[in-house]
Amino acid sequence: MFSRLPPVTKALLIANVAVFLVQMLLGRGPLLMFELWPLGMDSGDPYSTTRFMPWQMLTYGFMHGGFGHLALNMLALFMFGAPLEYTWGQRRFLTYFLVCVAGAALCQLAVGWWVMSQGGTAYPTIGASGGVFGLLLAYGMLFPNQRVMLLIPPIPMKARTLVIVYGAITLLAGVTGMQSGVAHFAHLGGMLFGWLLIRYWRGQPPFGGNRRGPRLVR
Repeated sequence: MFSRLPPVTKALLIANVAVFLVQMLLGRGPLLMFELWPLGMDSGDPYSTTRFMPWQMLTYGFMHGGFGHLALNMLALFMFGAPLEYTWGQRRFLTYFLVCVAGAALCQLAVGWWVMSQGGTAYPTIGASGGVFGLLLAYGMLFPNQRVMLLIPPIPMKARTLVIVYGAITLLAGVTGMQSGVAHFAHLGGMLFGWLLIRYWRGQPPFGGNRRGPRLVR
């Protein structure tokens, strides 16, 4: 089954697993510079030698905090990445995924800056979830009536419904502060930038409603 995956999806899976193994081997210390660090981290922070650097907007998306974190993200990448890559092609699919990862980082940086400006504490972020949530959104837009099965609980539903449910739950969790330690607004940022990129490719507002872009459906 793995050998039948399209090349970019396969490469992303391998890269994430390989980085996770490096994390397990080296520990967190040598890899701190690749996590997504908040803007304006003051010198009182215990990791004060580490600061935000531009490359972190992509590298954080290949790191994970544990096996469960990695497994869920890779399962979603496997489920939604392959059909999107077959539809879009390798270059467009990779562009989309990386834009979602970087867009999620921008949103997380903004939220972290706001939290710190209010006297709160912000923390570094890792995980491919921003890119994965972008893939989920794209799958729901391109295949809205395709039935998918949730893992917990095991309920089948249309892809469009799944996107709406996950988006609503994530927004609620982010606003209310439920499930602390999860970058909910990064997840929403991945969906937002994915939606904007698809709108751009389709030539839809706010990117010029009269421009004819390539259709993204079969």
